[in-house]
Amino acid sequence: MSEQINVLIVDDHPVFRQGLRDVLDTDDHIHVIGDVGDGDAALLSAHELNPDVILMDINLPTINGLQATRNIKAQLPNIHVVMITGYDDYEQALHALRAGASGYCAKDVTPDVLIKAIHTAANGRYIFDNKEMSKEEVDQWESQKISRFSGQFSNKSSGPFVPLSPREMEILEHVTSGKSNKEIAANLGISHQTVKNHMTAILRKMQVDDRTQAAVYALQHGWVRLDNPNK
Repeated sequence: MSEQINVLIVDDHPVFRQGLRDVLDTDDHIHVIGDVGDGDAALLSAHELNPDVILMDINLPTINGLQATRNIKAQLPNIHVVMITGYDDYEQALHALRAGASGYCAKDVTPDVLIKAIHTAANGRYIFDNKEMSKEEVDQWESQKISRFSGQFSNKSSGPFVPLSPREMEILEHVTSGKSNKEIAANLGISHQTVKNHMTAILRKMQVDDRTQAAVYALQHGWVRLDNPNK
C-alpha cells in the first residue's frame, strides 16, 4: 500500500457524503477520490478509480451495499470495503463480513474511529466491534458471534448463518415491493418454479415463516428500499 490512501465514498445522502469528506480531509494520508450515491455507481467507480478503500453504506438505491460489496470483492479483490450504516447490530456486521467487508462502523462513529478503520482496512487488517484484528482473529470473532446468534440465519444442512445470494437478495427486493411470484418471474425472466425455489431458500436462511416477515426484516435492516427506482 502506498502512503496515500485513496478512498471512495458511497452513500445516497449528499450532505452525509460531504460530512465524510470533511472528516477524512483532516487526515494527511487519506485522499477522497470520489463519492457516489447508489450501488450501481459504486461498481462503476470502483472499476474506474480503483480506490484503496471504499466507505460503503448498506441502504442504497439500485443495489444495496452488501450486494455491491460482494460484487466488488469478486471482481476487484484488492479493494478494501468498510461498511458504514445506521443499522448497527451483530447480524448486520456478520453479513458485511461475509460479503467481503474489512470493517463495519455505525454512522454515529467518531471521526478518530472512522479514520482508524480506513487505515486498518488499507493495511489488510479488519475492524469489527471497534477492534483491529488479523484474519485469524476476525475468523474467531465471526465464529463466536455465529454461535451466539445461531437461533437466526441457521441452515441445518449447510451450517449456521448462510447469507442470501445476489439473486435471492434481488427476489427479496421484489417481494418487499409487493410483487407476486408470478410477477417476479416475469420481471426477472425466470420460471415461476425457480422463484418458488428461491423463496423457500430465503425463508429457510432467514428463519422466518413467510414472505411478510422476510420483507419486514429486510426493510428494518436497510437491505431494500421502498423508493428504489429500479423496482
